[in-house]
Amino acid sequence: MKRKFARKLFNTKKIYDLNKTDDLFVKAMRENAIYHYENCSEYKQILDNANFNPYMVSTMEDIVNLPFLPTLYYKHHELFSKPLWRMPVKATSSGTSSGLKSKVAMSIGDLWRGFKMIKKVFSYHKLWSIRPVTYLIFGYQPTRHSQKAIMKTAHGFTYIAPAKKRVYAIRWTKNGYQVDLELMKQELIKASKKKTPIRTIGFPAYTYFLLKEMDAEGIYLKMPKGSKITVGGGWKQFYAEKVDKNEFYHLVRKVLGIEEKDCVEFFGAVEHPILYTDCKYHHFHVPVYARVIIRDPETFRPVKNGKMGLINLMTPMIEGTPLLSVMTDDLGVLHDGCECGESSPWLEIIGRVGIKDITTCAQGADELLKG
Repeated sequence: MKRKFARKLFNTKKIYDLNKTDDLFVKAMRENAIYHYENCSEYKQILDNANFNPYMVSTMEDIVNLPFLPTLYYKHHELFSKPLWRMPVKATSSGTSSGLKSKVAMSIGDLWRGFKMIKKVFSYHKLWSIRPVTYLIFGYQPTRHSQKAIMKTAHGFTYIAPAKKRVYAIRWTKNGYQVDLELMKQELIKASKKKTPIRTIGFPAYTYFLLKEMDAEGIYLKMPKGSKITVGGGWKQFYAEKVDKNEFYHLVRKVLGIEEKDCVEFFGAVEHPILYTDCKYHHFHVPVYARVIIRDPETFRPVKNGKMGLINLMTPMIEGTPLLSVMTDDLGVLHDGCECGESSPWLEIIGRVGIKDITTCAQGADELLKG
């Protein structure tokens, strides 16, 4: 089955023009739903049990009614619509406290759509560079012992600009992953004495904790011109320690001499591999490749923009695993209007629903840090 509507959607030039792509998005979702319905018996059973006919999808309302799967479902079930040997990329979430992990697989077509998305999003946000940089990654060092999606994403980020050097805060040792924030501190001090810009990527909590420690120690640096602080993964279990973004950026400026305009945040998930990049006002605008529905936690009906509820993420991107409509365990608000001028609504992530069993990739890293 040819994915012509998905191809058109991921070829869209204006990445935040949702109004003009609604019809195309519906067609791409219908196309993707039919594909998974015909190629994944477990997904077919889910739709049949819900009396949902993917062949009848024709409106955005039909997309809203498409049965969603909670992220926890993927931790208990492996859903694939292609043979694993035909899919070059397999990735997992970092797992729950009981060791459960979501496992997704991507075909060559999925990777191609992802590449086109990344190319356009990074071009729009002016993140590409031909100047070599030193990457300080507040995340996992790549190893054959792990298939963590957050690890692969962070490593992939290091190709946005040529990597002169890569340093990882969570390093693989003979005893497994170990956190070394002292190493990151020393690398920042070294980098401040050179001309090569730095770029960071990783959990914002780790970045904040290290900068807070440096502030307490009176270590104030001036990073080379062109340096950027980028974070992703959210605060999750560090919600109690979460600081206002303005406070975070003030600390970045105070300790590293990097201005707020050079601070960028990303959002995504292994079960929803769409790249959300904040605008200059640090709002996550929804790109054309996805739609976000905020649902009432009790009725699961959509709520109006401006109201808080559970975040339901949708995309027709993937053919390897049915990820059309995923219900996260995060609470959020979808807002209209932004001073940056984009018409696309933007997603505010409030925090995680209190489900004891769920531990995110950031939480797994937290256990290492405390250890």
